[in-house]
Amino acid sequence: MELRVRHSERHKTERIGWLRAAVLGANDGIVSTASLVLGVAAAGADSKALLVAGVAGLVAGAMSMAAGEYVSVSSQADTEGADLARERAELADAPEQEHAELAEIYVRRGLDRALADTVASQLMKQDALGAHARDELGISEVSTARPIQAAFASAGTFSVGAALPLCVVLLFPASLLMWVVPGSSLVFLALLGSLAAKVGGAPVLKAASRVTFWGALAMALTAGVGALFGVTV
Repeated sequence: MELRVRHSERHKTERIGWLRAAVLGANDGIVSTASLVLGVAAAGADSKALLVAGVAGLVAGAMSMAAGEYVSVSSQADTEGADLARERAELADAPEQEHAELAEIYVRRGLDRALADTVASQLMKQDALGAHARDELGISEVSTARPIQAAFASAGTFSVGAALPLCVVLLFPASLLMWVVPGSSLVFLALLGSLAAKVGGAPVLKAASRVTFWGALAMALTAGVGALFGVTV
């Protein structure tokens, strides 16, 4: 009696699209807002000015992230659409040549010629455009561009990330912010890196160290600029 075992797998690459945008947004929200607050604080501003600068940075940054993600991912989607349209036309005009092209891809991956021809024939019979999109162009359901999803993910997570340093500004007096903001922000960044690594199945320590290092560098440079000029702009 044959025993059939159902084996269901969910791979981490399914999360690449939204995870990349979410991590980028949250990281940028924490780093840019904390750096802005530090730069203004180093110039001698009071708590009210710091809060105004931070809120303005949150709004501007969230909109910038949304617009930037939408435009860049839309460009990717346009390119993918153009490639698919060209591939669709080539399949209609020269199906034999496209079959040979697909079979050659499988030969280069290790199949013998006869088996490659058979696989190409069967896949093209079922979904010719899908087979060429996946194996010739590298376009799949997992990696396909989603501009709206990327824009909302980046803007939303930027706002969440930016709100964390702003909460610190509200809770502590201006005299302590030069120490509390960078310290708390580094903790937030470490937690973000760890969470992103956990969700994506990557090494936690490496991810947390990487995001913390670059965040610390950004805050140090911005604080240095504020201290150097000593003015609130």
